Amino acid sequence: MSDVLELLDVSVVRDGRALVDDVSWAVKEGERWVILGPNGAGKTTLLNIASSYLFPTTGTASILGEQLGKPGTDVFELRPRIGMAGAAMAEKMPKRQTVLQVVLTAAYGMTATWHEDYEEVDEQRARAFLDRLGMTEFLDRKFGTLSEGERKRTLIARAMMTDPELLLLDEPAAGLDLGGREDLVRRLGRLAKDPYAPSMVMVTHHVEEIAPGFTHVLMIRQGKVLAAGPMETELSSRNLSLCFGLPLVVEQRGNRWTAQGLPLG
Repeated sequence: MSDVLELLDVSVVRDGRALVDDVSWAVKEGERWVILGPNGAGKTTLLNIASSYLFPTTGTASILGEQLGKPGTDVFELRPRIGMAGAAMAEKMPKRQTVLQVVLTAAYGMTATWHEDYEEVDEQRARAFLDRLGMTEFLDRKFGTLSEGERKRTLIARAMMTDPELLLLDEPAAGLDLGGREDLVRRLGRLAKDPYAPSMVMVTHHVEEIAPGFTHVLMIRQGKVLAAGPMETELSSRNLSLCFGLPLVVEQRGNRWTAQGLPLG
């Protein structure tokens, strides 16, 4: 399998502080990765590099065979090959647009409708992805009136619209209640198990949000990688305790994961 994403000795330094520090990591075609770590660990920084919107201070980053910063690499040609969904994308979406329009505009790489003429095939694709995410009944609803869970599902459908080769999800379950989280995890599980779905990278703080079908985990703390590899070997109590800085017990129940702290005393 070829590398969809390859970081080699990557650091990002801002105001003398390393947001990520000497990170080497590779995502191969068909893999589904979870990035775990506490607040400020560098998770979103890694995702921003993977989306080509942030260049390393040192080291090399290659996405879909294109090295960032190398002569001949055109990020504007690269970005349509990468699907991205997260809070930063939600803030860019005009609240007045309908759910269908939010997804359709991705076909032109835009966030708002202008004077584009969408083809029937575009609308069919948008409707199909929204249906897959359980949003068929919301096509004409204004984006600004949606619940947090409905917005997140709309943005994932939008991220799939360009048929990306790499799908990046930044804390897709953040802010959801229990029902919303479980519904989203179930739908992400279906997507992760689809052999035709793109390679996926999802950032989260919680192992409970890891959907069935995700294959690998990267744990990061204070900008440094603590563990990286297959879920069944690397998502351990020891690694998670080191990652979050307190004693934790990780258990797998069926095809889901849970974690809790050890009792005091």
